[in-house]
Amino acid sequence: MTSALETQFDTLIDGILERGYGIADDFLTADEVQALATRLRARREQGQFRAAGIGNQNTTVEKQIRGDEIHWLDRAEATPEELTFLDRVDAFVQYVNRTCYLGLRDYEFHFALYPAGTFYKRHLDQFRTDSRRRLSVICYLNTDWQETDGGQLALYLPAEDGTEQTLTVAPIGGRLVCFESGKLEHEVLPATRERLSVTGWLKN
Repeated sequence: MTSALETQFDTLIDGILERGYGIADDFLTADEVQALATRLRARREQGQFRAAGIGNQNTTVEKQIRGDEIHWLDRAEATPEELTFLDRVDAFVQYVNRTCYLGLRDYEFHFALYPAGTFYKRHLDQFRTDSRRRLSVICYLNTDWQETDGGQLALYLPAEDGTEQTLTVAPIGGRLVCFESGKLEHEVLPATRERLSVTGWLKN
């Protein structure tokens, strides 16, 4: 593992321990972002995407709550571009387990495409009937994203005095955001252009 990658991992872990979330820019290079975005669009053109649902056992599509389209990644069928990302996730999981003793044993990731104007209302990533999701991970695949494009991730951060702060994170290509699935509520704000990411969870 390169020292640069370990530095990114340390940045993420320190942020999670101190604030409940971590952000690492350039987790993917510009070329890697472009390659994954191209693969995402190719899979969508091949009809492999579907409307994302809400819920665990009985999933339903609720466009007034969530408007993204997704495709689940499968390592056994992954392309080289997708394996590059999944291998980096593997390295992160091993590093987290070695340094934080979280006992992560599994993960799941999907491509996510939000058409212009769509959103995902405020929610928590952990199901009431399934608490295995420990860390939520989002890696953005957008090129030349501007503040006026919108599409920010809003994290709602509870304070000790009972108040709440809102942090908005721009979906800049190559940026990775990681936070505690069972603690931080969040939402995806509407964007004026398509918004691409790889999104998933590290699980016990």
